[in-house]
Amino acid sequence: MKPGKILNRLRADLRAAFDTPKCKKCGCLRDTLIALRDETAAVIGEESDALRADIAAFLDGMETTQYECLGCDPCYPAVAENRFHAAAEGVLPLRVVNRPSCTFALRSDGGWPVVAGEYVVSDPHASVAVSTLASTDLPERLAQRRPRGLAIVGKTETENIGIDKVVKNIVTNPCLHVLLIAGQEPKGHRSGQTLLALAANGVDAKMRVIGSPGKRPFLRNVTADDVKQFRRQVKVIDLIGCDDVERIAREVEVQAEQTPCECGSVLPACVDVMPAVPRVRATPAQRLKLDKAGYFVILPQPDQGIIVVEHYDYQDRLLHIIEGDDARTICATLIERGWVTQLDHAAYLGRELMRAELALRCGFPFLQDGAQGELEG
Repeated sequence: MKPGKILNRLRADLRAAFDTPKCKKCGCLRDTLIALRDETAAVIGEESDALRADIAAFLDGMETTQYECLGCDPCYPAVAENRFHAAAEGVLPLRVVNRPSCTFALRSDGGWPVVAGEYVVSDPHASVAVSTLASTDLPERLAQRRPRGLAIVGKTETENIGIDKVVKNIVTNPCLHVLLIAGQEPKGHRSGQTLLALAANGVDAKMRVIGSPGKRPFLRNVTADDVKQFRRQVKVIDLIGCDDVERIAREVEVQAEQTPCECGSVLPACVDVMPAVPRVRATPAQRLKLDKAGYFVILPQPDQGIIVVEHYDYQDRLLHIIEGDDARTICATLIERGWVTQLDHAAYLGRELMRAELALRCGFPFLQDGAQGELEG
């Protein structure tokens, strides 16, 4: 297919997603639009210019995000993105980008698990890890049952960052030799089937899980070597759809007996979590310079349940009024529109908007911190 036709079909697919009312309020579409804008930045021509103009218009027309993902099947933004990637492979010069919402940090203190998450660690020296997929109450119930051989249990609700976390936590613990997948599949994401596909097939050159039925099975926080180690290290047991704690516990014990831990008693000695990095002691901020884009006044409105943000220039002229339900959405809007140009200013606004959101939700009084007014000119 010719590049122009690929881009025009993507424009049509994105228009279909934008014209779907629930998509205009969903983080899935917003993330997809931003990712595609950045991925196609190196593509030139009339069709690419038209695509970027459409994306800018769609972002401008998005409503306040009410949910990050509803698990819709089909997910129109994911359908558009997947079809585009399949057609653009080897045809268009696409950039690899990381979605801001799909990254995580590793612990640097030698502890395990190295990636934070909603897990229950039973015995880090045991050999069996359990993912309960979308069954969020199952980890605690299984941990209370305390089957012999259970190392860790937690949910895995997404087919990208959720699996990134599973892989990273497994390859940094050589005691683990079995991954048991149980619980109910997340609608649309199919993280259980994606884990099975990862174990069976690995990933392609773009870190897409080969054979995954998930919406966006791209692993962005692990390496190809991590995936190879994961596939060598653990046997994956398929109990997808099972919420029976007793059955899962019995399987954990059977697998632990067949594949006992052989890593020894001192886990950190076996685990190369990450190279030593410098530790920096946090210090108070120095006096900061004014953001050339202007300043903001934050005004929670408890009677309306919203936060109002007024944007001024340094002649105290009102430039914009932004309304939103939460700090995250307002911050994203300010940054996307270019109304914040300095990192220190963005950090300040994020902190103050989060305080405003907490005040709004809990009924606390809110007084904006005066640091912004004390900045140097």
